[in-house]
Amino acid sequence: MEGFTYTNIFETKGIEYLVIISFFAVLVPLWMFFNRKTKPAAAFQNANRPISANSLRIPQGIFFSRYHTWAHLDKSGEALVGLDDLLVHITGNVKLTQFKKPGEQINKGELLAKIRYNGHSLDVLSPVSGEVQQTNSELEENPGLIKNDPYQLGWIYSIKPSNWKADTNSYYLAEDATNWAIQELERFKDFLAVSASKIMPQPVGVMMQDGGELVDKPLSNFPKEVWEDFQKEFLS
Repeated sequence: MEGFTYTNIFETKGIEYLVIISFFAVLVPLWMFFNRKTKPAAAFQNANRPISANSLRIPQGIFFSRYHTWAHLDKSGEALVGLDDLLVHITGNVKLTQFKKPGEQINKGELLAKIRYNGHSLDVLSPVSGEVQQTNSELEENPGLIKNDPYQLGWIYSIKPSNWKADTNSYYLAEDATNWAIQELERFKDFLAVSASKIMPQPVGVMMQDGGELVDKPLSNFPKEVWEDFQKEFLS
């Protein structure tokens, strides 16, 4: 046909293009496969990070009580309360039980909920007094929210406080909260060295990683007696 030119790509550089296309056709699916596999591993590593002063999450705008619970007053006049980051990483993948119901009254220092783990339990005490407005129902289906996001998605109750100023007067805020949390971490290390040594001859290897950092959820490795001592020393 006049004006028509036929070119065989295999006699030109077309073969090189086909090789390149074939290379990417194999590479892209492999990359997607291995990238998908590494994401859960990274999430697991982050969820089980060592407990150190640098890893503790201490928001600067909420009040921390000596019970290792926190409270934050919203502009609506209601306060969200929950567990602090140190407590949830000391205890591990726990489940909360004995929730209060909306409309119930609670006083500062009274039972807020129970932490349960493999037959062990701890009493968590309320940081404020008032009327329970709402319970975080998401925690029943997804208790991991407490550990992954204790200050936002992992809140436990919304409470209408009856004596907010007096209840929070001695609590820790901002830089004071950070310093207190670091002191509590060191105190916990000393506590384990003393309390656990009564039951286990060499507890240090159970609770410390190389470099001297505390392993994640260290309390889960110890028997009931250590949990009871922890309740007296840190949560009562």
